[in-house]
Amino acid sequence: MPEHTPDVRAAIEGELALLTPEVRRSPELAGALLHPDFHEFGASGRHWDRAAVIASLAENTDLGSPPVVTSRMRGVQLAPDLVHLTFDTECDGRHAHRSSLWRRTEAGWLLYFHQATPFS
Repeated sequence: MPEHTPDVRAAIEGELALLTPEVRRSPELAGALLHPDFHEFGASGRHWDRAAVIASLAENTDLGSPPVVTSRMRGVQLAPDLVHLTFDTECDGRHAHRSSLWRRTEAGWLLYFHQATPFS
């Protein structure tokens, strides 16, 4: 696999930060990584907006919860200000294929869209 560009690396770093309990528990830290127009189609099939995701993460993330393990992380720069990431996660026996779009803004790289599809 070719080495990632700095922009793809920045998106990967943001994605991995969002998977840590410390960031997920903090509305300020999680919110700093989510675009104002963020939305998600979750593994549950639910459509989430930015406010709902931030609130749910803060309420439902225990600092002692099992870590989210990522694999097959790949990124491609679609445009100067847009990076697409795909990867798989496993947490507490649940697996999901994931796809994220990261947009460069004046505040840096922010997660604009995310989708998770469960698999076994």
